Amino acid sequence: MQLNPYGEYAVLLAASLANDWPPERSGVEARTRDFGMTMDFPVGEQDHAQIRAVIDEWLGVVDAQPGQERAEELNRIMASAAAFPRLTDHDGEGWHLHYRDVGMPFASVLRSVMAVGTALHLTTRGMHRLRRCAAGENPADPCSNVVVDVTRNGRQRYCSVRCANRDAVRRHRARAAKRPLSGR
Repeated sequence: MQLNPYGEYAVLLAASLANDWPPERSGVEARTRDFGMTMDFPVGEQDHAQIRAVIDEWLGVVDAQPGQERAEELNRIMASAAAFPRLTDHDGEGWHLHYRDVGMPFASVLRSVMAVGTALHLTTRGMHRLRRCAAGENPADPCSNVVVDVTRNGRQRYCSVRCANRDAVRRHRARAAKRPLSGR
């Protein structure tokens, strides 16, 4: 039995594109392959710009407050990205669901897949499991990367170990600076 993977790979793909935008369409397509999408995408003249618009729209979900605001933003995207779910065995790997119509433009496919994947991620793991890196709260060295929390305990706050370590050092230095000289 194949479980529906949309919830994790699609939201991780969206975050990957948001955090490290490829300079051309081929880079976007290569990234989709890296995250397990095996279908061929029809080539459109405006694909790169249209996919960037999809990512920017998705970032509205990331930046929305968890709960009702985030759900409304995601529901709006899913309503406009609606495609009939369908069973497919396009790659001979076994029957599975696609949330996209055959022949959809590349940007539309990604919009549908990322919206459904994000919805599945948030409803199964928790509405709080999508955010910006907590190191972004540091005005001296902000990080605006997206964090998709797939941890067991649901407490991931940073996009990387590097950001977590830099923020810990910053907090430590701030505490040390507040201590009186005799306490050092």
